[in-house]
Amino acid sequence: MSFEREADVAREAALAGGEVIARHASAERRASWDKSDDNPVTAADLEANAAIGAVLRAEFPDDCVLSEETLDSESRLGASRVWIVDPLDGTKEFVEGVPEFAVSVALAVQGRPVAACILQPITRECFTARLGSGARLDGERIEVSRATDLAHSTMLSSRTEMKRGQIEPFRGLFARIEPVGSVALKLALVAAARADLWISAAPKSEWDVCAGDLLVREAGGRFVELARGERIYNQREVLLQPLLAAGPAHLVEEFRRRAC
Repeated sequence: MSFEREADVAREAALAGGEVIARHASAERRASWDKSDDNPVTAADLEANAAIGAVLRAEFPDDCVLSEETLDSESRLGASRVWIVDPLDGTKEFVEGVPEFAVSVALAVQGRPVAACILQPITRECFTARLGSGARLDGERIEVSRATDLAHSTMLSSRTEMKRGQIEPFRGLFARIEPVGSVALKLALVAAARADLWISAAPKSEWDVCAGDLLVREAGGRFVELARGERIYNQREVLLQPLLAAGPAHLVEEFRRRAC
């Protein structure tokens, strides 16, 4: 299958969610509350989730959806086609007015990502990928960095992980470490060679990374859980365990050798 229609729908759904988020972002106040400890949610998350879900249900009513903002159902575990969605990845940055958040929509078939879109709602940059057809930014083909080694590379990291000191053991491996909010956005930036590598020293959920996983792979790179290899999605346990890495295959392998 080409999954061309699915890729178009992923983009349409991400744009629908992005319109909601951009509207909320223009408001003076972005009210939020905590779903759990240090895990905020806003009205924008929920409204964008509804907008994305409406597009997916209209186009593919028989598909299942796994979303950060929707009550999970075990019925998805037996499904061959599952949309994996984060309607607003980087909610903390959104609340603080830092434009480092994104909409992430991906389709996994038999656990493998096949179509994806990551949208930055403020800049309107739209990163898309389709299995076997490459990755694109606003329609133009993108590829991962050609950096030759970690010592000359720029790595994207989480502010939270940096504050916790989780990145300190690896600081000397890279020329630069830059904090960026949304996990999905970090992966999109790596796919577009705006940075060389992403690593995570904390667990991430499937909806954080599924779309970015496909983007990086289709841009010529690699995404792995270092202890387990490539991810098969739509698992009962949705957390991916660290260390996680994404970028050019030779940089990921160098990081694995030196960090593990």
